Amino acid sequence: MLPVPSSIKRYKSAHKRFLKPSIENFFKVEFPKFFGPNTRSLIADELIKIFDANNRDINTIKPGQVLWNAVHKHTRADAKNMKLMPVVLTLVNNNDISNLKNGMKISEHKQNVVARILREAYEQDALLSMRDVSLLLAIGDSSATKTRKSYEKRHRVDLPHPGNLQDMGSCITHKYQIIFKYVVEKKDPLIIAKETNHTIKAVDNYLRNFNRVKTLYLDGKDEKYIHIVTNFSISLVKQYISIINQCFKKQNVAV
Repeated sequence: MLPVPSSIKRYKSAHKRFLKPSIENFFKVEFPKFFGPNTRSLIADELIKIFDANNRDINTIKPGQVLWNAVHKHTRADAKNMKLMPVVLTLVNNNDISNLKNGMKISEHKQNVVARILREAYEQDALLSMRDVSLLLAIGDSSATKTRKSYEKRHRVDLPHPGNLQDMGSCITHKYQIIFKYVVEKKDPLIIAKETNHTIKAVDNYLRNFNRVKTLYLDGKDEKYIHIVTNFSISLVKQYISIINQCFKKQNVAV
C-alpha cells in the first residue's frame, strides 16, 4: 500500500473550515444514525442555497429597499409544500420623495408604493399577500386591501396578489373581469391574460369552468346538483352563479 503523501495529511482537514463541510460534520456528529454521507451533502447544499438567498450582498440592495420572503407564485400559502422566494422590494425611492415634495397626497403615495411592491414581487416569481403588505408598511390588513383596490380602480388595472391569482380569500373580482372581458367585450384570451396579470392557462381554466356552471345553471339545476356534477366546491359554484347574475342576467347579455 502506497504511503499517503505528507501534503494530503497536512492539508486535507483544512477543508472542514468551510461552510459545507461544517454543515455535513454537524449532521454527522449530532445525527450519526440518520444521515449517510450522500444525504448530508445534499442537505448541506440545500441549506447553503437558503442561506445565500437570504443574505444578499449589500451592493445588490439599494437604500429604501428591503429583503422579504414571499410565497412563490406557483405555490400557495396553504399548500403542503409551500415554497418561499426571497425578493427585494422598494419601499421608498427618489421619485417618491419628488412626488411628495411636489404636493402628492399621502394616500396616493401609499397606493403607488403598494402597487410597486406587488409588481416587484411578481417580477421576482413571488406574490405578496395583503398580510405581507400590512407588515411591511405597518398598516392593517383592511387598509392594505383598501389601498390596493383604490389604485386598481384609479388606474383600471389588476395588481398581482394571491387573491386574484390563486383564489385566496373571498376575492372573485378577477373571475368577473375575465368572464366579462371575454363574453361581453369579446376580447381574445391572450389580451385578457395580459390585462388581468393571469396566464393564458388560468384564463382558459376560468372560462371553461364558467361555461360548465353556466350550462347547468341556465338549465335550472340548483347549487347542490352543480356541485355534484362538476365536483366544484359549493362556494366556487356560488361565485360563478353570482357572476352570471351580476354580469349577464341583469344586463340582458346573451350567454
